[in-house]
Amino acid sequence: MRAAVLTAYRAPLSVETLPEPDCPADGVVLRVLACGICRSDWHSWCGSDPDVQLPHVPGHEYCGVVEEVGAGVTRWKRGDRVIAPFILACGQCPACAAGHQTTCPTQIIPGFTQAGAFAERIAVPRADANLSILPEGMDPALAASLGCRVTTAWHALTDRAALAPGEWMAVFGTGGVGLAAMLLGRALGARVAMVDVVGEKLAHAKSLGADAVFNAAEVDAPAAIRALTGGGADVAIEALGIEVTTVGALKSLRKLGRMVQIGMPAGEHVTMRIPMDALYSGQLAVFGTRGMPAWRYPSLLNLIAAGHVDLAPMIARRVRLSDASAELAAFDHPAPPGVAVITDFSA
Repeated sequence: MRAAVLTAYRAPLSVETLPEPDCPADGVVLRVLACGICRSDWHSWCGSDPDVQLPHVPGHEYCGVVEEVGAGVTRWKRGDRVIAPFILACGQCPACAAGHQTTCPTQIIPGFTQAGAFAERIAVPRADANLSILPEGMDPALAASLGCRVTTAWHALTDRAALAPGEWMAVFGTGGVGLAAMLLGRALGARVAMVDVVGEKLAHAKSLGADAVFNAAEVDAPAAIRALTGGGADVAIEALGIEVTTVGALKSLRKLGRMVQIGMPAGEHVTMRIPMDALYSGQLAVFGTRGMPAWRYPSLLNLIAAGHVDLAPMIARRVRLSDASAELAAFDHPAPPGVAVITDFSA
């Protein structure tokens, strides 16, 4: 099979012919229909994720068609179109039994702890506990773009932050997860202010329905949000994983506000200096979040299938497997608006 392989950090991926993946006894092999290219893949490409061992096939935002089924699988058959969370939980431990699969102590993460989906096929273990059926007619590129950014945003808004209709939400970062949070937040009845330093990306967010946009290179964004909302946002979303936006998100909140850290801190941002006085005096709540449990997929997929939110405008580029290197390198700088999805694995 063809696959894009990371053989050296910060080097172009090597498109190679690899052996077909073995089908796990508790899993399936998928023919990959589409795979998103995510900032988390960029962290692997840079060498900042300790789970990644070279050579390695990245890719964790995928959907596909079941081609092989392991002997222990009962829910799936050849020909099913499915999607999986990027965290494959065991489905049996106390964390999984409590519904918290994203904290499973034996989790498997394609694209990080095992070969990922920058490839024509991928082996997916633990299929019965993790796969979800795709709604009839859903565009594979859209489904793949859900895999990390949209699912993480959905869980952050509906579980961690408990976003309510009529509340103000401030989103710091207008990349894929930031746009997803904005679109989903508006579908839930919230008003959304977007913050970035790239005018083009803010204009794109505004065109997709953001209620307000602020360029943090030109204005004091937290102060502007407090003025707009009459005291601060009810919920703030940090969508980049860097110190300046984490601080900005905290300072944009009203008293008793809630902040969710969605962006993955890495490198120099693993340790941050945050304004604890704002946290203390504002009596703020700060949540971390990572991924989404598999059992929550139906609520998100049904929202999309029913036409209550249109996430298709998030997809800016449908690219070839050989284009993945350029898309990863683009994350070194403020990336263009929208997300890129691999849809052609033949070139």
